[in-house]
Amino acid sequence: MDFVSRVEQEIRTERLFEEGDSIVVAVSGGPDSVALLHVLFALSKQWKWRLSVAHLNHGFRIKESEQEEVLVSELAAKLGLPIEVARLDVPEYIKETGKNSQSAARELRYRFLHKAAALFKANRIALAHHADDQAETVLMRLLRGTGPSGLTGIPKRRMEKEMELVRPLLRIYKTEILDYCHTQQLPYSIDSSNLERKYVRNELRLDLIPSLQKQYNEQLPQALNRLSEMMTAEDDYMELQARALLVEGVAKESDSVKWSRKWFMGLHVALQRRLIKLILNYLGLDPDSIDFLKLEKMRDGIVSVKPSNMRLNIGGSLILTREYDRIYLHNYVVPPISFSYSFESGQNNLEIPEIGVSLECTWLDRELFNRAAVPLSDNPYTAWFDAEQLQQPIEVRSRRDGDRMSLFGLNGSKKVKDIFIDAKIPPSLRAKVPIITDGQGRIIWLSGVRRSSLSTVTDSTKLILYMKLHMPEGLSFSMSR
Repeated sequence: MDFVSRVEQEIRTERLFEEGDSIVVAVSGGPDSVALLHVLFALSKQWKWRLSVAHLNHGFRIKESEQEEVLVSELAAKLGLPIEVARLDVPEYIKETGKNSQSAARELRYRFLHKAAALFKANRIALAHHADDQAETVLMRLLRGTGPSGLTGIPKRRMEKEMELVRPLLRIYKTEILDYCHTQQLPYSIDSSNLERKYVRNELRLDLIPSLQKQYNEQLPQALNRLSEMMTAEDDYMELQARALLVEGVAKESDSVKWSRKWFMGLHVALQRRLIKLILNYLGLDPDSIDFLKLEKMRDGIVSVKPSNMRLNIGGSLILTREYDRIYLHNYVVPPISFSYSFESGQNNLEIPEIGVSLECTWLDRELFNRAAVPLSDNPYTAWFDAEQLQQPIEVRSRRDGDRMSLFGLNGSKKVKDIFIDAKIPPSLRAKVPIITDGQGRIIWLSGVRRSSLSTVTDSTKLILYMKLHMPEGLSFSMSR
């Protein structure tokens, strides 16, 4: 099969392009991009493609860069294709940003390509990375340390800023590309910076890979590319599984997520790691910025037996919080504002905007209570009191250090903090529990959690106070609700 047919077969098999596509071809002037442009042009009539050319003069090698610009412009003119050329001072951009030359050049190059695509109303950008580039990438990531996703190497296609980047030559080796250029008598330029060993990739290509081929495996680039192919398929499968789990077990809000620790513990460790990365990505943190050690620290914080509650700063403003069975990953939240309100006799409703709840009160004499036949339920969000045993006014306030409450069957009182712990109230919710006290400052009810032993309703009670806490939808102080 000839060179053009092989590339076309790859395009068909992988569905890299569709008939009628508008494609911007990134052409540097080197043999790879020149060959790519020539092949796509040869296929364009059959596929009804609209091709355009984009060339960026980086300003690194002034004389060479000018020659490359002329070469690409002449090639585009010969093929009758529109071209967009930009000249950028990458060295100056490096000084301004402090970035290394390769990352700075890459950032500006892709920014330019997106602008060119918008100019030509293109729906895809074609790039000339080839099989040797892929092998170098996989080996470089292995040497630096990477996970399964890193071993997939350079993707054949990916979306960036709603534009698809496509690499049709990823299964074609450099020697084949050079042979094609020579056979077709295509002019191209040689980038002298590719011979400079100050770049890691150049060292790999010029020294390490030839040495490893000579000593261990003549087919090393092919072996690395097979590894990339296998890992791409397996990584795709694992990613699909993790995304399904994200939908199944993770509750997402605008700036936070939560899930069950017990559910998470039932997942394979590989899926646990991937799920954490997906969640980080949802919250806007680049998962690649989380190294393996930090990822494992997060996972260990979730699955370890103790402590039951913990907070872990992930980076930026993100916090991992564990509260019994609930796991939260969220942005730093400012604690609720403290509050205090008086509830006068006869008042029926009180709004507490600081925590987004309201308290309903109903005052019933014994006769009315008996006629209503209202059951004294054990719902933690409702409570009944002998109103005559309560000193007015009733106060509704936020929690304070040292708070204590008298409980049924307990001599003396118990710290509110310990009551919360026993009831497994998540630490993040404890500041939102309204504390109800009478005029003597005695805590009579931890709304939604537990009532005190004070002011119980008996057969001799004449005036009854019924209180009900109304919570926002989806909020509960109880771990079981």
